Amino acid sequence: MKCNQMENLKLILGTYRWLSYEEVNEKITRLGNGLTALGLTPKSTVVIFCETRAEWMIVALTCFKYNFPLVTLYATLGEEAVTYGLNECGASYLVTSVELLESKLKTALPQVSCLKRIIYVDKKTVNKSEYPENVEIHSMQAVEELGAKPENSSILPSRPVPTDLALVMYTSGSTGRPKGVMMMHKNLIAGMTGQCERIPGLGPKDTYIGYLPLAHVLELTAEVSCITYGCRIGYSSPLTLSDQSSKIKKGSKGDCTVLKPTLMAAVPEIMDRIYKNVMSKVQEMNYIQRTLFKIGYDYKLEQIKRGYDAPLCNILLFKKVKALLGGNVRMMLSGGAPLSPQTQRFMNICFCCPVGQGYGLTETCGAGTITEVADYSTGRVGAPLICCEIKLRDWQEGGYTNKDKPNPRGEIIIGGPNVSMGYFKNEEKTTEEFSVDENGQRWFCTGDIGEFHPDGCLQIIDRKKDLVKLQAGEYVSLGKVEAALKNCPLIDNICAYAKSDQSYVISFVVPNQKKLTALAEQKGISGSWVDICNNPTMEAEILQEIKEVANKMKLERFEIPIKVRLSPEPWTPETGLVTDAFKLKRKELKNHYLNDIERMYGGK
Repeated sequence: MKCNQMENLKLILGTYRWLSYEEVNEKITRLGNGLTALGLTPKSTVVIFCETRAEWMIVALTCFKYNFPLVTLYATLGEEAVTYGLNECGASYLVTSVELLESKLKTALPQVSCLKRIIYVDKKTVNKSEYPENVEIHSMQAVEELGAKPENSSILPSRPVPTDLALVMYTSGSTGRPKGVMMMHKNLIAGMTGQCERIPGLGPKDTYIGYLPLAHVLELTAEVSCITYGCRIGYSSPLTLSDQSSKIKKGSKGDCTVLKPTLMAAVPEIMDRIYKNVMSKVQEMNYIQRTLFKIGYDYKLEQIKRGYDAPLCNILLFKKVKALLGGNVRMMLSGGAPLSPQTQRFMNICFCCPVGQGYGLTETCGAGTITEVADYSTGRVGAPLICCEIKLRDWQEGGYTNKDKPNPRGEIIIGGPNVSMGYFKNEEKTTEEFSVDENGQRWFCTGDIGEFHPDGCLQIIDRKKDLVKLQAGEYVSLGKVEAALKNCPLIDNICAYAKSDQSYVISFVVPNQKKLTALAEQKGISGSWVDICNNPTMEAEILQEIKEVANKMKLERFEIPIKVRLSPEPWTPETGLVTDAFKLKRKELKNHYLNDIERMYGGK
C-alpha cells in the first residue's frame, strides 16, 4: 500500500512504500484494540469521512474484523450533507483527515451532538483548542500505540456473524439529502463473489491502482476483492494518475508510470479524457504518421471483431499509448455511468486490454452484471453475475414491455443475497423500492430501464426517474434544476436535459414573450418572435440569467445548464409535450428537440 501525501502545488512523486499483508494485519489489530480500549463496543458505528488512501482501507478492515459497523460519507460532500449524515447515523466515533477536519468539519461540529471522538489519519498535529471541548481528538498513530500496550494487546476481536450490519454507505444524494444503504456482511461477500468470478486469474501477481472514492461501492468492493486474492494495492488520485495529470510536474512521473498496475477500475469521464488526449496528439502528427495510425487502428478493430489480436500493431503503434497507464494493464473495469462506444473501442485497441463494463448499484453491493473478458461488443453491460438474478418489469407509462420486439425491455429488478437490507432509518423508502418474494429472496427495483439481448447480455437504455448521472458520476436531479430555474423572470417554462455520456446539462426554455421582446429591443435586435428566439445573443442573455439565478439558488456547478434552445411556441397539453396537469413529458420533449440536442452536444 502506498501513502501519498499531497501539497497544493505541482508534485514530483517518489517511489511507492509498501506494507506487507502481515504489517497491515498488525496495524488492524493495534487499531482495533486501541478503539476497544477507548471504549468502542461491538455493533457501535464508526463514521469515515476521508479521501481514498491506505489508512481508509485499514480503518474499514478493522471495523469489519471487530464488528464495528462502518458508515461511509463521500469526501466531496458539502457541509450540510455531512452534518445531516453524522446526525442521522448518530455515531460517536469519526475517522477523517486533517484537511477535511479543518475545511469542512470545524464549522459543522457545533451542529453535531453525538460525536465523542475524532481520529485523524495523518501524521500531523491538530490545534485541539479550536474544537468543541466535548469532542476528544486523537491521531490514528496514538490509537494504534494505545492498542499495542501490554494491557490491551490481549483484547480479542468480536467477530461478526453473516447477518450483522457491515456498512451504511451514504449515496451522493440526488436532492441534497444523502440516503444510507445498509449492507450486512453476507450481502458484501455475495456481491464480491459475483464480481471476482468475472475477473480471470486474479491473484498475487496483480497490482491494482486505487484512486476512485472509497466511499463509492465500486471502489470499495474492488479493493476488498483484491485483498481477498492477495493482490497489491497502490494508492493514487485522479490528479496524479498519469504523467500528464494536472498535479504532476512536467517531465516527472505520474502514479501509473511508477506503479505499473495490471488492474484498474475507471469511470467513463477519465477514459474519455485519455481518449481526447491521445486523439489530439494523433492530430498533431504529420500526414504519414497519422495515416499509419489510422490504418493500424482500423486493421486491429477488424481483427478484434473476428476474435484475433494484432501483435505487430501493438508493438509499432500502440506501445506509447499503452505506456500512459504504465504499460502492464491487463484488464480495466468501467462502472458508475455508461461508457460511450467510441471510447470503449479506443481503449480496447490502443491499451491492448479488454475493457469490461459493469452495472450495479449501492443497493446491490455494486453487483449486477459485468461483461465477459472475450466480449468485445460495446454499449452493453454483460450478463447477470452468479450472485444474483435479474428480471425486467413492464413499465407501461414509458412504453417498455417484455413483449417488445426484437428484445424484451422493462425496469431492471435485481434479486439475490447481494441485495441490501434497505435504507437506514427510512422504512418508507425501503418498502417502496425493496421486496421479498415467496421464496424469501430479496429484490430491488432499480428505476433503470434495460433490454436483454438474445445472448443474455443486458443493455441499459433509459432511466425511470428524472435523475441523470453525468459522465463523471455526479447525479443531476432534473426536476430540482427546473424548479430552481423557473424563478428566472425571463423564463416561463424550462426542461433540463442531460446525457449520461456527457459532462454537462442543457436546457429547452419557453421564454417570457413580453420580457424577452423588450430585452431584444434594448439590444437592437429586430424581427419576428421566432427570429428573436433563434438569435444567439438572446440565448446568451437567457444563459446569463440562468447562471445568476442558479448561483442564488445554490445549485452545484455541474447542475447548471450551459446551453439553451429557446422555444417560440408554449408547451401545452395539445402539443403533447406536457400532461394535462402541465407536467413535463420528458420522452416527448427529447424527441421534439432531437436536432437541438445533437447541436448542443457538439453533433456527437
